[in-house]
Amino acid sequence: MSDVVERTLSALPGLLGQHDPGAGPGGAGGPGRVSASSRLGSLIRSITALTSKHEEEKLIQQELTSLKATVSAPTTTLRLMKECMVRLIYCEMLGYESSFGYIHAIKLAQQGNLLEKRVGYLAVSLFLHENHELLLLLVNTVVKDLQSTNLVEVCMALTVVSQIFPREMIPAVLPLIEDKLQHSKEIIRRKAVQALYKFYLIAPNQVQHIHDKFRKALCDRDAGVMAASLHIYLQMIKENSSGYKDLTGSFVTILKQVVGGKLSADFNYHSVPAPWLQIQLLRILGLLGKDDPRTSELMYDVLDESLRRAEINHNITYAILFECVQTIYTIYPKSELLEKAAKCIGKFVLSPKINLKYLGLKALTYVIQQDPNLALQHQMTIIECLDHPDPIIKRETLELLYRITNGQNVIVIVQKMLDYLKESKDEYAIINLVGKIAELAEKYAPNNEWFIQTMNAVFSVGGDVVHSDIPNNFLRLLAEGFDDGEEDLQLRMYAVQSYLALLEEEDKLYPQKFLQVMSWVLGEYFSLVTDVDPEVILTKLHSLLKKTFVTSETKTWIMAAVTKIASHTSCSKTVDELVQELSSSLDTCLRQYAFELKHLCEDKALMKSLLPFDASCTDLVVDASLSFLDGFVAEGLAHGAAPYKPHHQRQEEKLSQEKALNFEPYGLSFASSVSSSGVTGRQSPTGLSFGSDTSGNSAETGHKETNTLKLEGVRKLWGKEGYLPKKETKTGKGKEPQAVPCGSLLAGQVGEPPALQPDPAASLSEEDKEKQQLASTLFVGLGSSAGVSLMGKPDTATQKFKRKSKINETQQLSEEASDLQNSAASDFGPLLDTVPINMEDSEGSMHTRLRKASPCSSDNVEDNLAFETPQSLRKSMLDDRLSANRLSQSSLFADSNIEIFQPSPSAQCESASETPLVPSLPEELEELPHSEVVGLCQSDALALHLCKVWTDDSLLLIVFVSNKTTSALCAVNLVFEETEHFQILESATSQFPVIEAQSVEHCQKGMRMNKVCTQAILSGSVGYQSEMETRLEFSVTLSLMDFIRPMEMTTEDFGKLWLSLSNDVKQNIKMSSCQDSFSAALDTLQQKLKLHRVDIIGNEGILACQLLPSVPCLLHCRTHSGMLALWFRSPCAALPDGLLYQCQRVMEES
Repeated sequence: MSDVVERTLSALPGLLGQHDPGAGPGGAGGPGRVSASSRLGSLIRSITALTSKHEEEKLIQQELTSLKATVSAPTTTLRLMKECMVRLIYCEMLGYESSFGYIHAIKLAQQGNLLEKRVGYLAVSLFLHENHELLLLLVNTVVKDLQSTNLVEVCMALTVVSQIFPREMIPAVLPLIEDKLQHSKEIIRRKAVQALYKFYLIAPNQVQHIHDKFRKALCDRDAGVMAASLHIYLQMIKENSSGYKDLTGSFVTILKQVVGGKLSADFNYHSVPAPWLQIQLLRILGLLGKDDPRTSELMYDVLDESLRRAEINHNITYAILFECVQTIYTIYPKSELLEKAAKCIGKFVLSPKINLKYLGLKALTYVIQQDPNLALQHQMTIIECLDHPDPIIKRETLELLYRITNGQNVIVIVQKMLDYLKESKDEYAIINLVGKIAELAEKYAPNNEWFIQTMNAVFSVGGDVVHSDIPNNFLRLLAEGFDDGEEDLQLRMYAVQSYLALLEEEDKLYPQKFLQVMSWVLGEYFSLVTDVDPEVILTKLHSLLKKTFVTSETKTWIMAAVTKIASHTSCSKTVDELVQELSSSLDTCLRQYAFELKHLCEDKALMKSLLPFDASCTDLVVDASLSFLDGFVAEGLAHGAAPYKPHHQRQEEKLSQEKALNFEPYGLSFASSVSSSGVTGRQSPTGLSFGSDTSGNSAETGHKETNTLKLEGVRKLWGKEGYLPKKETKTGKGKEPQAVPCGSLLAGQVGEPPALQPDPAASLSEEDKEKQQLASTLFVGLGSSAGVSLMGKPDTATQKFKRKSKINETQQLSEEASDLQNSAASDFGPLLDTVPINMEDSEGSMHTRLRKASPCSSDNVEDNLAFETPQSLRKSMLDDRLSANRLSQSSLFADSNIEIFQPSPSAQCESASETPLVPSLPEELEELPHSEVVGLCQSDALALHLCKVWTDDSLLLIVFVSNKTTSALCAVNLVFEETEHFQILESATSQFPVIEAQSVEHCQKGMRMNKVCTQAILSGSVGYQSEMETRLEFSVTLSLMDFIRPMEMTTEDFGKLWLSLSNDVKQNIKMSSCQDSFSAALDTLQQKLKLHRVDIIGNEGILACQLLPSVPCLLHCRTHSGMLALWFRSPCAALPDGLLYQCQRVMEES
């Protein structure tokens, strides 16, 4: 250790004096430099020589006292300040707070020369976190350094931005960092990409308008810039892989060049070309090729090459192989690659090295869902890993067993997990395993007794580190019951009996959560056990209250149970004693429970009505409007009380009326000075003066501070954009997997791997026989003939405990069908699917799939219309598979050719040159703003067209149904599917009894947006009766701008409404050269975004719009130094973000 310290100290002078102007050659600069290294060196030597923690604390406190006096002295030079910062950094790294030096670190970054600024930036990045209030003082320094001509200063500024930078200040530096993407130096471009990656992680909505520049970075001539852009693409593809399918070829080409050693040798690590770059690319390819045959086909060759070249025996090559295996099993499968990946996994699992064995188990755990038989080939090795001395190997083996659990092996696997749980002392491992055991027990329990005993073991062994969801779910399962009422009673009865037996043991210590579970069950279902007197149960609960290890929270659970039991007994001495004891308790909560119990016992009728038996799942009627307080409020207002104002509104009024500190961040610090007329605090836009031009999105804070408590129509789940409806995936019941006799796996029924063929029984040792017996028990049900039940996949085994659904199943099915259609429409673009309904053999038939040209123009982006593709697309093994790429907007209607994928005989006879019937709008709608009439879908007999009409209060969808045949069509039925984003004002169904030959009928549907989104898909279908009943499916893309209308108001009304709104978003947008004036920019926004211009004063303007029917959104904008600063406010948290995105798109296009 002393050698390491000495070498470190000898290197410090060169490190601290690097680039120091005062340093001479060989490190013999001035005396200050020697002082810097010697003082830090002496501090390090002194600390390493100490023998106790107390001595270290004493020495560090003396050092901090000395440093505090030095940095606070007015005579301290920047050179000395730099040396003090290095020592402060060392003290902070040891865990001692040195907050007095934070402000001096910022000053050093602002005022020093290159080396001093470098140390200042380093100290700031180590001392402060992203939300630290002092970071605001660094913003102008970063902006100034980003505009510097010195490359080192620019690099330092980009580095600190990519490490820590306040989210609300991103708009201040974002335009400057965008410009650095075009810098001539590759290091600047690379650091700029890293800074944008940081911005994407903390505020993705603020960089979504520069995705095209990310593509330029991917194609950069410098490999380092390209590698930095992969981090952004990996994150974006994780969120939405379908939007980047067109880049698959680029990623494959890059990986080929990397694997082929085309990059500079500087990227090599132990003779392996750019290993971390390969790992990033493999992860990206895995995401892009998942469930996509055509995209996966582009990757097969390069994945094969990566497997072949990664054969050097080094840890980094093992990491590449592991990623290759994961990618091969993630994308659309190819048999040759799967065989090679399986061999690679086998080498890892059978390796004597612990790290490689762990890697093999990890890979096996991942691929077991795609290939369950792979576990059978290594079953004996997995059995040996259960007894491995390394706990990590044991834990990963249990994770593997968890993935292959089914109804036949659940007892053995859960027992193995419980055995490990009893031995483990690792809290993380206990929490993780307890959750898995509880899940398996609920899913595959063979009987009630085993389930209750297993959960008792979970609560006993897991202790109080068990996650609260586990006991809550267990109690809810008992309360809600199952599909079988008799099964409910048996399970509850056995639970009560088991808990009474456990309480018989006087000296047994149980975890608090387990005692809470016992108390609740005994209080709810004590009457199910008829052979036990309730007085006995009360006595046991009373004795628990006297235990010293029982916490106050658990005692409240026990008191609740006692109260429930007492409500169904005539009189009880135990209850009287308990009330007398607790009436004088020092615990206020227990004393309150005692008084409540005493008064309830005096009125048994009231007590029974308040505490009915087994009423835990009874729905309660809640007065969400708090109407019982109306009289109180009215009385207060009548006596002169002031109406309630939300906190944020009171703050706004206070800032606008009083002189107070302005906590708004400053605007951009550009070379040209900003007008000084705007720094007056956060005032009403009626004064058209704001103290901040740029700020972050405060929607999260504002959403919590709404004007009134509104609970009408609230859904049951909270998501990123508000309360969302719960989408439960319904898993169909399957048959129980067939049991495989013990030893059948060893008899060659499952593949018979050569390495696992047993010798005659006489030659096997007793230990080997036990392992083989365990293997036959653990891996039962994994044969190809048996039903496989894997975690994370639909289970074929019937779930033991299936809770009753309290939601209308019909509504659930319709929601799931709508979601399925929406996803299919967005993934496969405009495909026509003609499906005969009365087809006898739908499995063997080939459906018609056509892509036709639309009569609308190709530049009409808003009228992008797509058709859905059925799920049977993957089942039909087409030679020419459809691409899963999302079709670009321009390509939807530009191609006039018809691509036919396995057409039916009737479709082959269709004439491509046939002229369709082109409908037109009715006269009363012609004068309203409307889109072009575009084609939705068509078949031999019928064609659908659509036109959007924008009225003042809704969006009208005019659907035209054209009969192309020479005979009438009967029973034409048009249906729009319900979706969470849109509301259909009228009925979703339109019926046409008869459509005459060569004629056109139309219907109209009024639409409004329920949930704010940039764009979403509305799906539907049309069915008609011709020779046979036929149905066509279609979908329509609707955007946010379809539902935005101007909102007329005065400047005074704008100011009042502005103060009442809490959700705001701010962003700076660079104005294009063609927008030479502020008025031109406002004209562009007003026309393209349907905004109402309220007022313009100088270089500031206010505009207003509304989301139909009446959700306002206000916009304040101003110009400075070629930038347009936008500030949106709305009562809806998601609306400002959506309109900001539209503004960015409009300004870039113009």
